[in-house]
Amino acid sequence: MAKKPTKTNAEDYLRMYRQMAKIRAFEDNANRLYLEAKMPGLTHMYSGEEAVAVGICEALGPSDKITSTHRGHGHCMAKGADFKQMFCELLGKAEGYCRGKGGSMHIADQDNGNLGANAIVGGSMGIATGAALTAKLQGSKDVTVCFFGDGATAQGLMYEVMNMAALWKLPVIYACENNGYSEYTRTDEIAAGSITARAEAFGIEAHKVDGQDVLAVNTLTNDLVSRARKGEGPFFVELETYRYHGHHVGDINREYYRSKEEEADWKKNRDPITNFGKWLTKEGIASAEDLAAMDAEIKDEAKAAVDYALAADYPPESEVDAHVFSGVAHARPYLSGAEA
Repeated sequence: MAKKPTKTNAEDYLRMYRQMAKIRAFEDNANRLYLEAKMPGLTHMYSGEEAVAVGICEALGPSDKITSTHRGHGHCMAKGADFKQMFCELLGKAEGYCRGKGGSMHIADQDNGNLGANAIVGGSMGIATGAALTAKLQGSKDVTVCFFGDGATAQGLMYEVMNMAALWKLPVIYACENNGYSEYTRTDEIAAGSITARAEAFGIEAHKVDGQDVLAVNTLTNDLVSRARKGEGPFFVELETYRYHGHHVGDINREYYRSKEEEADWKKNRDPITNFGKWLTKEGIASAEDLAAMDAEIKDEAKAAVDYALAADYPPESEVDAHVFSGVAHARPYLSGAEA
């Protein structure tokens, strides 16, 4: 049965608040590192979408798997990633999850069941479905969650893997984070019809949920995970959410595709952390002072992790070709018909 919002789950709810606050603190620091030219490359902020990652990952066990996206810091943190190793990865340091070689868009944390972020839009869908097939063949009862954005619904791979997952009843949940925009274009301008209907066409049970409400997300996910373990999967969830920043950190002036008033309204009225904090205080689970102290503690922890990562060592030059894999095509020279 899905967990219902009650005071008896106070410890769970405080942990969810902490996890969301940690994601926000991480993103604030990542954005600052980019603006101060201390971080190589680009990053894509997850701020505003914290309830999606936390609501889902809180329903998963350590051995359950997730696959992530180019906007994946929140997924990593929600599945148990460490501040220091995360910041080290962003800064290209040897203590990062991928020894500094993955960067912002390719962080993997196998120990916590994170099979990796993927900069290819929809690129992790095959990986997630394969992980679910592995779990079924091995009888492990593990569940895999595949995170992807609304723009990825235009990728043909999604329809191939959903067809396989439906035929084989795989324990996978396809979690579509619909933040209203596919890069710089409104979702309703690139996605015709219903997003959930895409899954339903394959006979996959589909749901739509408020992605700003961590309790709604967690309640639904708990139920779907439990059913997936019993062989009732796959499932599809469209989570309506919003990203506060641009498509990436360099996307500063966004008024040509969305208004400042729209952004301000979401931040003021639909912020997942603020609204969950109000619910916690209303239910008597925590006081405003308790939450403020937790926020301050997390910000201090994040700052200490940034300072640690800035001072950490880069990988040695001898590792330039280590931990890097690629497929090599052994092409033969072109031969004419007479020479062949």
